[in-house]
Formats: sequence, C-alpha cells, structure tokens
Amino acid sequence: MVQGTIRVDAPVRRVYDQWTQFEEFPRFMHGVAAVEQRDDRHLHWRTGIAGFRREFDAEIVDQVPDERIAWRSVGDGVRQRGVVTFTPLDATHTRVRVVLELEPEGLAERAASALGVVRSRVSGDLRRFKDFVEDRHAATGAWRGRLRPVGAGAPAGAAPGPAPPPPPGPPPS
Repeated sequence: MVQGTIRVDAPVRRVYDQWTQFEEFPRFMHGVAAVEQRDDRHLHWRTGIAGFRREFDAEIVDQVPDERIAWRSVGDGVRQRGVVTFTPLDATHTRVRVVLELEPEGLAERAASALGVVRSRVSGDLRRFKDFVEDRHAATGAWRGRLRPVGAGAPAGAAPGPAPPPPPGPPPS
C-alpha cells in the first residue's frame, strides 16, 4: 500500500473539482500519457512508467463531492485500487490524501515497488497537483455528481441527494 498526503492552498471545492477532471491528469502526473473518460464511472488509462507501458480500464466505485473518490481497475492486466480524500482544513486550505494498493507484475515491477518508485511517483504527482491547482484561480472543470458503490442499496451511476459519511481507510475489496 502506498499513501501520500499534501496540503493545497485552495478551497476544497476547487481542489475536488480539479481532481474530477481526469483527462487533465497527464498535465501533473508523470507517466500518465492519457486518461479517457468514457462515462461518469469508467476511465481508460494509458501509462508509461519506468519503461513499462500499460493500458487499463478503471471504474469509479464511490464518489462523494468534496470528500472522496474511490476506484479500482477492471479487466485483465493492471490490478490496483485506491481512494483520494479531500479534507477542508479551513476556508482556503485542503488536505488531499491518496491511498493506493497495487499488485506489481513481474520481477522488474516488484523490484521498482520495493525500491519506493511508486511511493516517490505518488509524492511527486501530489506536489505537481498542488502547484497545478494553486497556479489557477479556478478549476479547469468540475463534475459534482454522486456515484455510489454498486450493490450498496442504490442504483449504479449518479444519484442525487445527501451521501452517507465515507468509511475510513482504503476502499473495500
């Protein structure tokens, strides 16, 4: 498990709104070549990290505006899941915390993981995200919908209304 936290000098709404602009990720995440948002819940990623090129699909399993976004990879290949949380510290500062679980494939990826390459990448990406948000007076876009976990007593997809408080820690399996 890899974790990273950073304080962003911007209100939680702006920070969260920027994070929902997944197709902008290559602007601050090294190794991310492209992210295509296929619908509210599904993303297609193209990455190239330490010489390993990957394409994979991810599903947003839980999304609460201004609080959290949880995802997991779907299909064959890359196996990961994670959650990013947004905590307002005051009216103009937000804590962003990422928890990522991934299963490296092959000896080289396991070695890179053991050497802290992924942890370093997450830390650097968070610093670049902070700079990206703080350099702008507004997010490049926003998506304010609520996505609930499928099978959690609510229909799949966007659902209006208040959301229950998020559970602590990483998303369940």
